[in-house]
Amino acid sequence: MTFTSPVASEQARFIEGVAGSLSSFLSEQRGVMATVSPDVDPLIGAISSLVTGGKRLRALMCYWGWRGAGGPADDPDIVTAGCALELFQAAALIHDDIIDRSDTRRGGPSVHKRFSQLHETNGWALDSEHFGDAAAILTGDLCLSFSEEAFSDIGTRAASGSPARRIFNVMRAEVMAGQYLDILEEVAGPVRDRAGSVDRARSIIRYKSAKYSMEHPLALGGALAGASAELLAGYSGFSLPLGEAFQMRDDVLGVFGDPATTGKPAGDDLREGKRTVLVGFALNQASAAEAAYLDRMLGNPGLAGEDVARIRHLMVDCGALDATESLIAQLSTDAFEALERLPLDGLALQALGQLAEAAVSRAA
Repeated sequence: MTFTSPVASEQARFIEGVAGSLSSFLSEQRGVMATVSPDVDPLIGAISSLVTGGKRLRALMCYWGWRGAGGPADDPDIVTAGCALELFQAAALIHDDIIDRSDTRRGGPSVHKRFSQLHETNGWALDSEHFGDAAAILTGDLCLSFSEEAFSDIGTRAASGSPARRIFNVMRAEVMAGQYLDILEEVAGPVRDRAGSVDRARSIIRYKSAKYSMEHPLALGGALAGASAELLAGYSGFSLPLGEAFQMRDDVLGVFGDPATTGKPAGDDLREGKRTVLVGFALNQASAAEAAYLDRMLGNPGLAGEDVARIRHLMVDCGALDATESLIAQLSTDAFEALERLPLDGLALQALGQLAEAAVSRAA
């Protein structure tokens, strides 16, 4: 006899509801797009494929923010909110992969790569890569539009001027600003003061990832359920350091992770020129010669395996990996201590604790 915990059982029902909502929503949109032309169907197909996978982390944070604030488990509004967050996440991933020139996502081709392959398979004219990028940008934009449409379907709780609407709007704007800071640091970092590299990387993490991965989804669920300002502040005290630790773990995996587990080639973040907290510590703690070498190698798309290995050794030897792991541990401690202070019932507290543990200790 298999025992399923109350948390797992409730999460499974919610995830199933979000999956069904996404399927129904995109099926309806496929019909709308068919009235334009059958040629645009691959846009919907790309979105459907992307939202089918993933951990549903943001949707789950939203759900438990809702439940912790007293929202009922069977309310369709929270399922719709989860659907909107998943669509927004998909849009962010599509655009992020174009910006990073990343050809893989979750072990398969990224959306822009799918479209360039479609071009090549059909023997179309002109540049397949340009077509792939252009089609993926439009797909991401369409996904953003769908996310807004889905969120608006919630109705009164998400109406203009409501706390939930303000959180949703700020979340989307901050991600774009954080993404810009990320690409700015890639080009400006080499000529900026190295002493500020860790602080700049942490600012990028906060606005590009931590807030929209953890803080805003949790607060959004709470706001939809009518949470008090005090509870929302408590949610932030837990979820913001958790979000920063989550992204730093992702950055460590981007250099030291197993490609078979992460679904991305080893060292891809280095080839993309990501100036992460890990990189910032390395630039500050390595010798001048090693730091100069790292500066030269970052952003080199042809970075060889032996260079990736050398950079890994550099990061270990100079203490950058240990410094990053220490910071992840401190942020995790801050998050768990804040979680213990939240006035939540046992189920929501247990669920958020499990999500937090999975976020900071993951291998993919």
